[in-house]
Amino acid sequence: MSSIIQLLPDHVANQIAAGEVVQRPASVVKELLENAVDAKATDIKLIVKDAGKSLVQVVDNGIGMNVTDARLCFERHATSKIRHAEDLFSIHTKGFRGEALASIAAIAHVEMKTRQAEDELGTHIIIEGSKFIAQDPAVVPKGTSFAIKNLFFNIPARRNFLKSEHIEFRHVMDEFQRVALAHPGIHFTLIHNGSETFNLPISNQRQRIVNLFAGKTNEKLVPVQETTEIVSVQGFIGKPEFAKKNKGEQFFFVNDRYIRSSYLHHAVLSAYEGLLKEGMQPSYFIYLDVPPHTIDINIHPTKTEIKFDDEQALYAILRAAVKHSLGQFNVAPVLDFERDPNLDTPYEYQHKEAAYPTIQVDQHYNPFADDSTPVRSTSTQQSVRQQRFTPAPSSASWESLYVGLKQDTEAMYVPESAHERATPSLFNDQEPEAAVTKTYQLQRKYIVSPIKSGLMFIHQNRAHQRILYEQFLTQITVQQAASQQLLFPLSLSFTPVEMHLLVELEPALQAVGFQFERWETEGVVVSGIPVNTTAQAIPSVFETVLHAFQEGFTDSFSPNDTLAKAMARSLSIKKGVVLSEKEQEMIVNGLFACKDPNVSPQQKPTFITMSVDEIDKKFSL
Repeated sequence: MSSIIQLLPDHVANQIAAGEVVQRPASVVKELLENAVDAKATDIKLIVKDAGKSLVQVVDNGIGMNVTDARLCFERHATSKIRHAEDLFSIHTKGFRGEALASIAAIAHVEMKTRQAEDELGTHIIIEGSKFIAQDPAVVPKGTSFAIKNLFFNIPARRNFLKSEHIEFRHVMDEFQRVALAHPGIHFTLIHNGSETFNLPISNQRQRIVNLFAGKTNEKLVPVQETTEIVSVQGFIGKPEFAKKNKGEQFFFVNDRYIRSSYLHHAVLSAYEGLLKEGMQPSYFIYLDVPPHTIDINIHPTKTEIKFDDEQALYAILRAAVKHSLGQFNVAPVLDFERDPNLDTPYEYQHKEAAYPTIQVDQHYNPFADDSTPVRSTSTQQSVRQQRFTPAPSSASWESLYVGLKQDTEAMYVPESAHERATPSLFNDQEPEAAVTKTYQLQRKYIVSPIKSGLMFIHQNRAHQRILYEQFLTQITVQQAASQQLLFPLSLSFTPVEMHLLVELEPALQAVGFQFERWETEGVVVSGIPVNTTAQAIPSVFETVLHAFQEGFTDSFSPNDTLAKAMARSLSIKKGVVLSEKEQEMIVNGLFACKDPNVSPQQKPTFITMSVDEIDKKFSL
């Protein structure tokens, strides 16, 4: 009987490994940037075309490689970082498994140029699908240049699973930002489709954050600093008033390596307890320095998850450090032990009641009296002074105001029987139309409307979302939306990542009703907004729209559909809003005028009905 188990060919094994290491172009960006950092480069340039689908090139001025290392680096598990198994617990570099370049070379066309400073000539290597096409000496600058072309050219199924260009480029910028934030001492440049997106000079941590996220980032940051035997914490956190709905500006770095940790994220959120609105997320850029032997970073293929030896102590230290910074910089309420005691209330006056001012009224004063009216005698003035603190109002002066009022009130009184005669009978054959169509608001969340078979409960937020969604989608399609001009144009600030997305959404935003006076490097100036929209709601609208696209909501639909859903979600009536009867009727009529009134844009029910039989069953229990 022949053997069943056999060794896989190298090119097949590399493609399987590539499935773990390379998921999208951003994965290639991450591996190449980390290799450039490990090569001790001080200037790293990232060049991307078509969001990395056509080209991902990383050029650095690091130490480079000789002829032997240049060929050996593409072999599986070939690395310069590990010699023994014990080295896994004292890792200070980025890449150490030696599988990244082999995996990338298995699914792309790779061109590498490298040279060491002491060599006159460098090495030029071309690989296509793990096959070495050429290796020649060449005149190249000091450092290394990797050019990855036609990613997933031999795995078309994987290439078809890639998202749209703006989503893939967002992932590329995310990886670029993470590496750039961890190494402010390196000059980074990002060029996409021939245009420079980022140019980050060598700087400190705070300036690197400001250069990456632009806008008013500098005034949002609060420094965090704490040093213990277990961990050293430093970095910056955002002020509560600048919190956003998305998690785009939340970064943890452990020994200059970006990680994800829901446990540490909860520690930061607990420090903000009572300072944030529901659903809002604070921004933070926290750098943790721990002994390498107390962590295990070899538990995830992308090395973004780390196992800590003492997570509970780390949680407590991080929470205390963030909370201390919020109080130290007067962001959160804190006990003030340096207050000025001279401003306190004296002890002898603490339990005394305040003397209320009194009002003196001269009942004998006549504003219509002429100059011939005799002045009151001194005795009368003296009596007024004596009555200053013991006023005794006279009933004769004000009771005259109500003379004859009782007779007028009795004349206006209509007997109850008269009302009954004017009101139609409850059992009249023709019931008033208002009694049938009248709606009620329940708990400021639902609209209750009687129908022929019973009652209908409408979710006011979902119903309004459906109405706005179909309106916006129609306006984007027809491109005939009305716009109202702003008296004072509205200036909005955005990060470079958000600006890149807004440029792509500009035609759809204009179709909805937005008009832009000018586009700037770090923001836009809005001169026109959609009808029935207030200027105060515009920042929230843009935040919701950007959040929807950055989080990749509804990737299977068109960008126009995503934009319509995001705007409907932002501008819809929320729960807790009191609606008048006219507004309730407008929502009911508008909902059932929609093409699909049964569900919201998120495919959730907009209304439910309760028949009379169901109500009868409730009373029969």
